[in-house]
Amino acid sequence: MRLLPAFLGAALLLALVHGVRALPASGVHLRTFVGCAVREFTFLARKPGCRSLRVTTDACWGRCETWEMPILDPPYIEAHHRVCTYNETKQATVKLPGCAPGVDPFYTYPVAVRCDCGPCSTATTECETP
Repeated sequence: MRLLPAFLGAALLLALVHGVRALPASGVHLRTFVGCAVREFTFLARKPGCRSLRVTTDACWGRCETWEMPILDPPYIEAHHRVCTYNETKQATVKLPGCAPGVDPFYTYPVAVRCDCGPCSTATTECETP
């Protein structure tokens, strides 16, 4: 099912682009937290032909340990880069308001169930490459 990766990437991208409101986790110092956790985010669900709707969902958030070390043989660097990414998700659907006739009013998005530090997978995540 190729739609799941698109929804995961779209939800994360929407969360980053459309002014995410992250709710503070109780007892966790977010500036020093290292790891990956499920966290509540609010984003604006948009679809052509419908009015937008503010949606709150669970998404992955965190910082994962990463390192690089020089080595003598090509490629001359040993790298260990992990990102906070979805390990398990479920789907949720909302009905967008004010849709034009003939426009499907339903918007489906992923809800994070479990998140972990792991390699960046372009199937589910926007991965930056050098």
